[in-house]
Amino acid sequence: MSPPSDITLRPFEKRDLARLTRLIHHVIDTSYAEVYPPRAVEFFKSFHSQQKILDRCSSGTVLVMEENGTLVGTGSTVDDTIFAVFVDPGLQKGGRGKMLMTALENAAIDAGVTQSRLDISLPSRRFYEGLGYVVTEEMSRDLGDGQRLDFWKAVKKLSPL
Repeated sequence: MSPPSDITLRPFEKRDLARLTRLIHHVIDTSYAEVYPPRAVEFFKSFHSQQKILDRCSSGTVLVMEENGTLVGTGSTVDDTIFAVFVDPGLQKGGRGKMLMTALENAAIDAGVTQSRLDISLPSRRFYEGLGYVVTEEMSRDLGDGQRLDFWKAVKKLSPL
């Protein structure tokens, strides 16, 4: 399914920060809480804090996706790594994530990157593998109290069109 034509994809602006953080935390609360323990959910929120978003802006590219003036998605790339790709849970499976990934991969290619890396969370493995990412390593982080954050490292060769 392809995304609607009234979508705008643009660089992040500081005025987006509060809305963007709310969107990311909403996606984490909705999509991650079903498959990760509470400490992992809090880890993800901390990893995608306002300060971390600003840090990514200063060292890479952060894109926001708007639909009818509402912020519905985001993604970032720093060097050869893609981070923080999130689409509003009610709008997933509509082509928006693929649109974001294409834009992020193109930004990486424009910066001279030939292979992209990313970490894959439990709910997003099928999505990234469908885009050609290959899992290279299973990872697990001990968060204490018997709680773990499981994820995968993955890569994809990038080539200009």
